[in-house]
Parts: sequence; structure tokens; C-alpha cells
Amino acid sequence: MKKVEMPKMGDTMEEGKILRWIKKEGDPVKKGEMLAEVETDKVNIEIEAFASGTLRKILVSEGNSAPIGAAIALIGAADEPLSENPGGNGATKTPATREPGEHSLGNGQSVPAQVLSSTVAAQTRSPAAPIPGKEGRIFISPIARRIAQENRLDYATLQGTGPNGRIIKIDVEAALSRLQPVVTTMPEAVGVPGAQPVPPQALPLSSTEPFMASIDTGEVVEIPLTAMRRTIARRLSQSMQTAPHFYVTSVIDTDKLAALRQQINEYAATDPSPVKVSFNDLIVKAVARALVRIPQVNVSFAEDRILQKKQVHIGVAVALEQGLIVPVLRNADQRGILDIAREARRLSEAAREGKLRPEDFSGGTFTVSNLGMFDVDSFTAVINPPESAILAVGSITPTPVVVDGQVIVRNRMKVTLSADHRAIDGAMAARFLQEVKRLLEEPFGLIL
Repeated sequence: MKKVEMPKMGDTMEEGKILRWIKKEGDPVKKGEMLAEVETDKVNIEIEAFASGTLRKILVSEGNSAPIGAAIALIGAADEPLSENPGGNGATKTPATREPGEHSLGNGQSVPAQVLSSTVAAQTRSPAAPIPGKEGRIFISPIARRIAQENRLDYATLQGTGPNGRIIKIDVEAALSRLQPVVTTMPEAVGVPGAQPVPPQALPLSSTEPFMASIDTGEVVEIPLTAMRRTIARRLSQSMQTAPHFYVTSVIDTDKLAALRQQINEYAATDPSPVKVSFNDLIVKAVARALVRIPQVNVSFAEDRILQKKQVHIGVAVALEQGLIVPVLRNADQRGILDIAREARRLSEAAREGKLRPEDFSGGTFTVSNLGMFDVDSFTAVINPPESAILAVGSITPTPVVVDGQVIVRNRMKVTLSADHRAIDGAMAARFLQEVKRLLEEPFGLIL
């Protein structure tokens, strides 16, 4: 019997949520076939079977989550006996599965009996600290510790489901989700005189709870955060709080760039696999070439050192209905313009269809965010950690300018570089933008 484990599909992933099982128990499975669709902190992705046989047992049902490395299913021969305890996967159980010692709230939700007696005290509990008398180090991931401390949850009381009993994010969120319904209905649930309901937004909602949906209170609609939205909130808040941003703006004449784009597209239309080159494809090429010439911008800050990247992997921000994702154009400096255009189209379509692979959205060294198609004149973007810079691109706008003493109309575009001052100084950022401007205003060099 072979275990199917929750795969790690990204550097920041700690858990995955089973959205649906493509195969059902008893179905034959071939190696490489798609087994299930999983929601990660960045994207929904289908996972494949790494062995052939029969799907004997599903250990994590749809709507539940499990930490990376946990068993989510078993594959074996059709007549192979199952062990008595095939689980041990660390999955978060759904509220509908009530264990002995739990009490129902009358709405399909249930909480452990011991939580009922400690909920009120939990609201005034001080930030997490080890239990008196509990010896040894408490193993907890940094993100799990932060969430616990922000919500005044004593993580020393939790049982970790991560490797070697490590407390991970899913453990903390599961504990908070069990507390949340009791707190919001405290007078009715336990009859505590004077107990004050806590607004639902005071405690985070766990994506592992399938019963949670939008709640219309009459004045507002409360929308639970998806895993992607929580990750966006966490990472970009961290970026603004830890990385001292500064901004440098340049105005770029795009008349020659537009002429080159037209020539390239006329040529590409006759190609056996035609593709249409966008302005953004040309901007990505210029940024990649500028990073090769000024590698001091292609860096990450690592507390006691700066990591200068040898590869140029350009992230291109794509807006989805459920949030923002940044697929990565790998080795963009080594690609031709048509190749960049084809890969950018592939990544954008895969992102919208939920078919990105882990390597498609990891490892970026610099990001380009373009809102020009939304008629945005200019904006500043938040750095995508662990990168140290991001280029925000506005729309191309006819603008009156003075040339040789005469006022004429030229097509111009504003770009703004956001840079992490811990790793990049102002003069270096200005030099980088000068190089990008030069390459885009004299774009013939992009095809050499």
C-alpha cells in the first residue's frame, strides 16, 4: 500500500486544501493521472498519482486541509487489505464530524467541551507563553507563532501535526476556528451572564472550514478570506512593514517602441505559430536586459548579507478574480521577444485556468506590474518578497512635450520603480531606470 502525500507546491506552502477528488475510492489509477484538485496559498492546482493501482482509501475528504507531507490517500492492489489505522495524516476535521466530549451549537457546528469553559478567559488571555512547568522548547513555525500571538492564543496548549510534532499554521487556525463560533454566540451557548459577543471579524476564519460562506448582516457582507487572499495580505503587509520602500519615476517616450512592435507583429503574423507581441513583452525584455547590465538591482536582502541572483527570472503580475498571482518568466534575459510573448501568454492562460505548475510561480527575482490597460496614469507597487524591487507600468498617453523649442504631441508612459532601501540605494535605482528608459526609447537594441 502506497501513501499519496500532500505535495509541497511553493516555498511558502505549509498546507493544502482538497477542493475535489478527481478519482473516487475504488477507481483504477495510473501513474501520472490527476488525482485531486488542491488549493494552496497561491493557486489551485491538480496533483497527479506517483504510482499505479487502485485508489483504496481517501484519507482527507473534500473541503479539508492537511499539512505538506501528510498522507491524503492510499493506492494499492484491489485486493490488498487496509490497515486498521490508515490515517495519521494531520488533516483538519470538518465541523460535521463531532467527537466524544464535543457539544453542538445547534447550527451544525460543534466545539470541544473543554473549550466551553475556557472561551471567556481566552478573550483576555495574555500573549502566548509556555505553560508553567512544561519543559523543553515548543516547536512552532514562524507564521503559526505570529498568528497565535496576534490572536492571544496560548500555542503551548496545542498538539502539532507538522513534522516531529511541530505546530504549524493549520493547527493554530483550527484552534481559532473552534473558538470563533462559541465566542460569537456566548450568551446562548453557555449562558454566561454579561458575556459580550465578539464580532466575527475579530477572529480569523480558517479556510479549512467548508461551511463558511459569505455572511450578509444587512449592512455589510462578510467574505471569508481564501488561502490566496490571506497569503497576499500576509506577504504584502510583511513587505511594507519590513522593507523600507522608496520610489523613482521616469517618463518614457514610446513612439519608436510602438513602431518596432508593429514591425515585429507583422513578421510574427507569418510565423508557423503566430503570436502577438504586447508592449508588456517588450518592457519585460528591456527590464531583463537592464538587470544583466545592472545586477545590483537583481538582489534579495537577507539580514546580514545581500544575495545577488545570477539568473534573471521576471515575475509578471496577473490579476485574477480571487486575487493577484505572479507567474515567472524564467531566464527572460536569454529569451527572444517572440519567445517571451509565447511564454507570457501560456503563463497568463494557465493562471486564469488554474493550471499553473509550482515552478511557474516560484523563484522570481524581479516583478513587472502593468496597469496601463486599465487607463492608469501611474502608480506605486508593493515589493514582492524576497525580491528587492518591482516596476509599476502606467498607460501610454498622448502628451504635449517641447522638442527643439516646439510643442508637439508624443506618446509617453510613466514607470515607477519601488525599491527596498536596505539593498538598493537611490542612485542605483535611478541608474537602473535610466537603462530601462534607454532600451525602450531606442528599442532596436532589444532584438540584437
